[in-house]
Amino acid sequence: MSDGIHFIRFDLLRLGMALSMVCVLNSAQGIAPKTSGQETTDRSGMILIEGGKFTMGSEDEMALRNEGPRRPVRVNSFWIDETPVTNTQFHDFVTATAYVTTAEKPVDWEELKKQVPPGTQRPPDEMLQPGSLAFTPPSSPVDLRNMANWWTWTPGTDWKHPQGPNSNIDGIDDHPVVQVSWFDAVAYADWAGKRLPTEAEWEYAARGGQVDKRYNWGDDFMPEGKYMANTFTGQFPFENSIADGFASTSPVKSFPPNGYGLYDMAGNVWNWTADFYRADAHLLAARQSKESGEPCCTNPTGPESSWDPTRGMPNNIERVAKGGSFLCHESYCASYRPSARRGTPPDTGSGHTGFRCVTDAIAESQR
Repeated sequence: MSDGIHFIRFDLLRLGMALSMVCVLNSAQGIAPKTSGQETTDRSGMILIEGGKFTMGSEDEMALRNEGPRRPVRVNSFWIDETPVTNTQFHDFVTATAYVTTAEKPVDWEELKKQVPPGTQRPPDEMLQPGSLAFTPPSSPVDLRNMANWWTWTPGTDWKHPQGPNSNIDGIDDHPVVQVSWFDAVAYADWAGKRLPTEAEWEYAARGGQVDKRYNWGDDFMPEGKYMANTFTGQFPFENSIADGFASTSPVKSFPPNGYGLYDMAGNVWNWTADFYRADAHLLAARQSKESGEPCCTNPTGPESSWDPTRGMPNNIERVAKGGSFLCHESYCASYRPSARRGTPPDTGSGHTGFRCVTDAIAESQR
């Protein structure tokens, strides 16, 4: 189980809540909105990752079933953002394009009801106003099987008000932008002349050159007693000891980089990737490799459709998110491992999900 939105919108509607929002013109078609992109890609703040072969997935005792089986994968060289996209960077994008995020648009019930079980009642009008999910920690222990115990649909929540309408991003310019849907992330990437990484690219980069290690820094969660990532400390979700110094998101570069010089590839915020999410993606890929006789998959782009058996409607579209967040805790999840993965509806934003971008590493003469 992940610390994220591990239920699709109808699971919360069954609990009397309206979850997330619908990007009416785009999410219905499964495409990203277009904005005015950059003529050339600015690679400042990006790191070149030399291509290579690695073992994707995990069969570690902490791994979930959707992380295996392990399989060999090869990726070409690519450039990746050194950090998640920050509030400052996203602000520049919005200022340049007048872009309106998914969370800033009202929910269209006619679109939403296509994604919920037949007969689901229409939520109250106030639940269909622009908004998103805000983390609302309980005051005492709760059933960890029910994420509605700490996530609340809150009108007025968006990237400028990440913890609810009374919050803002003043003074946290260098924190990762959150409350962005997959469509918002793709729109930013398109404007910047970049793209979202595939799951394989993201995992390869996250490992930082480590081989068969649980975390991107080794096997010990706190080497020499040092926190290596922004995760939940204390008793999840009701008591945060803030032992790592942060109760919520942290400024990028607050924790040590991995072996490739990348920050926040573990914890702080989940990162959207380009791939459709299937719980059995590794299993299908391994089976296909065996049938074809090809031992290694090169530059995989993920499955062609989504499948998540934890949902009431398992074939609804989801995209892969990686990296875990400041809400990850070993009692509930340990998704700050490179192989960890979860599926999230592409129109769903939350206070612990952001993104970073990549570009292909091609010679300038070929551009």
